[in-house]
Amino acid sequence: MKMDKNLHIPQGYRQTEVGVIPDDWEVVRLSQIGNVIGGGTPDTENGEYWNDDIYWFTPTEIKQKYINKSVRKISKKGLQKSSAKILSKNTLLLTTRATIGDIGIALNECSTNQGFQSIFVNEKNSYMYIYYWILNNRNELIKRSSGSTFLEISKREIEKIQLIRPPKQEQQKIADILTTWDNAINQQTTLIEKKQQLKKGLMQQIFSQRVRFKDRNGNNFLDWQDEKLGDMCDIAKSGGTPKSTAKEYYDGNIPFLAISDMTKQGKYLTQTSKKISQLGIEHSASWIVPLNTIIYSMYASVGFVSINKIPLATSQAVINLILKNGYLVEFIYYHLVELKNLIHKFIETGAQGNLNAETVKSLILNIPPIKEQQKIAQVLTLADNEITKLQTELALLKTQKKGLMQQLLTGKTRVKF
Repeated sequence: MKMDKNLHIPQGYRQTEVGVIPDDWEVVRLSQIGNVIGGGTPDTENGEYWNDDIYWFTPTEIKQKYINKSVRKISKKGLQKSSAKILSKNTLLLTTRATIGDIGIALNECSTNQGFQSIFVNEKNSYMYIYYWILNNRNELIKRSSGSTFLEISKREIEKIQLIRPPKQEQQKIADILTTWDNAINQQTTLIEKKQQLKKGLMQQIFSQRVRFKDRNGNNFLDWQDEKLGDMCDIAKSGGTPKSTAKEYYDGNIPFLAISDMTKQGKYLTQTSKKISQLGIEHSASWIVPLNTIIYSMYASVGFVSINKIPLATSQAVINLILKNGYLVEFIYYHLVELKNLIHKFIETGAQGNLNAETVKSLILNIPPIKEQQKIAQVLTLADNEITKLQTELALLKTQKKGLMQQLLTGKTRVKF
């Protein structure tokens, strides 16, 4: 691309109030690309206004590209007696109250509550291009929002937002390219979900013993034996939390586990979001948990299980299980994962349901011989590795799409048509 030596602007581009754009692109306001339409809620006490045939969406339902059927429906009378409006197919449903900037494309005629300023795109523009432009510029909506109780952006502010608009044919080509990426992402997501369901089914078969593994001679291993989890451990002990007001106990070099570290990382823990000091260890019930310990959550995400791949300290929210010889860490991990759906029976009632260490140690697990433990762990680890590989590929697709969207929607990369 040749540059204008005086202005440092590429040939075929020009400077505008929103930046450098191609010569044949325009800067327009959202009010120029279509109608911005608010929503409303009929009186919830009047049964005549509800449960009829008009789809009626709330912001929590806008979680994907295409929006089909709503949780609730309203009647024509409910529509007439409220500020809700009929929105045509392909209207962009844009959330503008509390949750700002979630956007979806209506597949049917519908209506929304007052948490929306939806956009019906006129024929001079591609509604799909506008969808992607808003998706890529959500921060502009958030920046223009205001409110003390919750953030909201008004219809007036929506209409004032400036966007850069290529000729309609190029809009459509850009939208087609990004839709191709969306389709690839959806296919990958579906594949991951199928693999996860297959793994879940396999685990159910294994731990119900409907599937058994055989030794090298083709014979079944010995029968499984019921054992208490606590009896399988050399150490089964929770941690502790240093006093939060003592700054000298924190920001040291000892990784300190949070429950969120477990839920984000899953099976293997390789880092923590917080660290504590040696003083923090000495002045609390926390201790250094060695590698390959099973860490089991008793508070918050109850029954969540991980294996630490770094030495770390933990709070009292988890119990750390160091197994005796004869018990395979990976097998016990999978066994506890399989038990998670049943753990609610043991949760203590209260403001927040929790487990205690004695309850965890009293859990009964059905244990096969070590050789069969190894075979089970190998099969399930292979399934996990396959899912992780697919998830890594999905993350790459999303990153690539994000970069491509930024290039295409700013005109830095042009498409031929």
